[in-house]
Amino acid sequence: QVHLVESGGGLVQPGGSLRLSCAASGFKFSLYPMGWYRQAPGQERELVATILRDGRTTYHTTALDSMKGRFNISRDNAKNTVYLQMDSLKPEDTAIYYCTNFAGSWGQGTQVTVSS
Repeated sequence: QVHLVESGGGLVQPGGSLRLSCAASGFKFSLYPMGWYRQAPGQERELVATILRDGRTTYHTTALDSMKGRFNISRDNAKNTVYLQMDSLKPEDTAIYYCTNFAGSWGQGTQVTVSS
């Protein structure tokens, strides 16, 4: 059975950093692309970043310019874990962040709140 468990969210002041983790089990992690989505209150879920099996990364969202240089997705296949490093956080980054293996599996999400 596939499990994706996110962690690392919380309340942080503007300009702060968080590192989200997503621990995967139940499938051959190294063979799957992985991604992070986020859903802000009243908004649709949007794709934030993707990392392919070979480590290549792509960043998405309508706020791409705002995210540039602040978010970094990475993976550790030995630990079956994908990460999202978020720096210089802004209030508009407030959302629930979800990971997925793009094969129909989702985690429960982790809340990120950026507020002073």
